Amino acid sequence: MLLSRATLSVTSGADRRLQVALNLVKLLLPPNSVRTYAVSAKLEKAAARLKTLREEPDNDVKLKIYALFKQATIGDVNVPKPGAFDFVGKAKWAAWKEIEGTAKEQAESQYIDLVDQLLNEQKSSEQVQTMDSGCEGLVITKQNGVFTVRLNRPSKKNSLSFEMYKEITRLLKETANDSSVNYFVLTGTADYFSSGNDLGNFSEKLKTGADLVVMAKESADLVKDYIGAFIDFPKPMVALVNGPSIGVSCTVLGLFDLVYASDVATFQTPFSKLGLSPEGCSSVTFPRILGGPLAAEVLLMNRILSAAEAKAAGFVTDVFPAAIFEAECAKRIEYLRKQPPKSLMYSKMLIRNPIKAELHKANADECRRLEERFLSDEAIKAVTAFFKSKNKL
Repeated sequence: MLLSRATLSVTSGADRRLQVALNLVKLLLPPNSVRTYAVSAKLEKAAARLKTLREEPDNDVKLKIYALFKQATIGDVNVPKPGAFDFVGKAKWAAWKEIEGTAKEQAESQYIDLVDQLLNEQKSSEQVQTMDSGCEGLVITKQNGVFTVRLNRPSKKNSLSFEMYKEITRLLKETANDSSVNYFVLTGTADYFSSGNDLGNFSEKLKTGADLVVMAKESADLVKDYIGAFIDFPKPMVALVNGPSIGVSCTVLGLFDLVYASDVATFQTPFSKLGLSPEGCSSVTFPRILGGPLAAEVLLMNRILSAAEAKAAGFVTDVFPAAIFEAECAKRIEYLRKQPPKSLMYSKMLIRNPIKAELHKANADECRRLEERFLSDEAIKAVTAFFKSKNKL
C-alpha cells in the first residue's frame, strides 16, 4: 500500500455457494440438454455431493470432472469436435477425448474418487491449524489459505522481542513459497496492536556484558531483515490494528496491502523522543501515503494519528467500532479469501516490483542510520530516561 487503500465489499456466502453449485451443474448438464444415458446411483450421489463444494475447482479440475462424467455415462466421445471459435466446447471435447478407451466403470470410480478428494481438501482447509512456532509471544494459525500471526504479549503491550523479530521474518520467508498459504494477516492481542520494539531488548543484552557496538549492528541487521521480508512477501498482506500501533509496528503498515483499524487504534512513531530515526521504509512510504507535511509531523514531531485521521490520510483502509471490529474484519478476510489467489498475487507483484529496489534501498539506508543512532548520546540518554519514566509512551 503506497497510495490510498480501497475498501473491499462483502458478498453473501450463501449466494456464493449457490453460484458454485449452478456452475458445476452447467458444466455437467448444459442448458436444454436431454439426458439420454443411464446414471448409476453411486455416480448420481457423487454428482450431488460435488454441488456442496463452496468454491469452484480450477479449470483443469473442472474439465477432468466433465470428462470423467461423460466417459462414465456415455463412453468414448460420440460428437464432432466443436468449431474453432467455441473455445469452451473445444476444451471440454479435448478433455473427454483424452481419456478415450477408459472403461465406464473405471471412469465412474475415478470420478467418485476425485469428488471425495475435493471434499476432503475442503474439509481440511476449513479446520483451524494452530502452529507451534516455539517463539513466546506469537500465536500462529492457518485456515483456508489465510496465515495469521497474532502478537500475544499483552503484559508488554505486544512489543517485539528479538526472538519475535526473527520468527516473524522466518515465517514470512517460509510462507512466501508455501502453496497452501494465500494471504498473510498480522494482528495483536488485547488492548494493543503493538508498542513496537521492546526497549528491554537492549537492557537485557547489556546485562550480559554485550559489546554495545556489536549489539547496535546486530539490532540494525535484525530490523533490516525483518522489514526486508515484508518488502519481498509476494502475497496480499492484511493488518488488523486492534489498538495503538507504535514505532516499527506502525511504520511497517506502509508495506501492507490492506489495513483495517479499530476506532480505538492510534498510530505513533516516537523516534525523536528516543533519539532514533525512521525505519520500516517510512522515509519513503509515509510521504507518499500521508503527503509531505503530515509525514513530517508524524515522523519528526511525534504526532499521534487517530484511526479516523489515518483513514482520512489514506493510511488505513477502513475503521470499525471496537465492539464489532473482529466481526467486520472476519467478513473482509472471508471476502478476500474467496478471490482468485494467483490473480491477487500477480496483481500485487505488478504494483510492488517496480518500487521494490527503492524500498530495499530505503530499508538499508534507514538501518545504517539506525545503527549509528543506537550508539549516539541522544539515544542512550533517551532510552535511559524511558526506563526511569513512569509514563512509558
